Amino acid sequence: MKLQVKYGKISGYKVGKILHHFIVDVEASKTAELIGINRNTADEYYGLFRKLIYQHQKLEFTKLSGTVELDESYFGARRIRGSHIKLKRGRGTRKQPVFGIYERGGRVYTEIVANCSSKTLKTIVERIVEMNSELDTDGWKGYDGLVDVGFDKHYRVNHSKDEFSDFNGHHVNGIEAFWSYTKRRMSMFNGIRKTHFELFLKECEWRYNRSHKELEKDLRQMMKRYIKWQKKGQTG
Repeated sequence: MKLQVKYGKISGYKVGKILHHFIVDVEASKTAELIGINRNTADEYYGLFRKLIYQHQKLEFTKLSGTVELDESYFGARRIRGSHIKLKRGRGTRKQPVFGIYERGGRVYTEIVANCSSKTLKTIVERIVEMNSELDTDGWKGYDGLVDVGFDKHYRVNHSKDEFSDFNGHHVNGIEAFWSYTKRRMSMFNGIRKTHFELFLKECEWRYNRSHKELEKDLRQMMKRYIKWQKKGQTG
């Protein structure tokens, strides 16, 4: 993934202002207007930030543990272009499936998947979740067999019977809240290109349940490492 941005076009102070505006969700066009820079420059830096976040989420990831919620969601347009027919929601839709794993009180992991079959989901869970974790899911058959591969603490709630919790602390409210947050956030952009979808997905993963102060500190550290790497490349 190319990360090249010619740092030095604008001052470090202005780069910091762009970064802050990105964190607090000011649109790139508005950021360009407020700071007095070219719109393309603002877009370039916003794109760089998303690529750095994507790399950070991929490289810094460690296995999830404790109480872990599993769920899948579907992303895409409500209608096929040129048609007035609404696409089906949920399982069976032609929208893009995404599998999500939420560490209760902690992090989120997302992965774009081809399908939500038992084989697909089990493979991801075995790779991402510590074996001694508690798994909370809904009743989808794709979660069958998790006990067989060693996850002996697997609890389900049956949404088809309007069960959203078993009142013993087992539910998937956390991951469903993340899906709600992600879809609201993505709707702000009035359409995201398919090639950029994973960048925005990982950005939501990174932003979720964190303060602007935490996010800005984290992104500034990413930028410092990027600038150091870029300068090393120019002198090496």
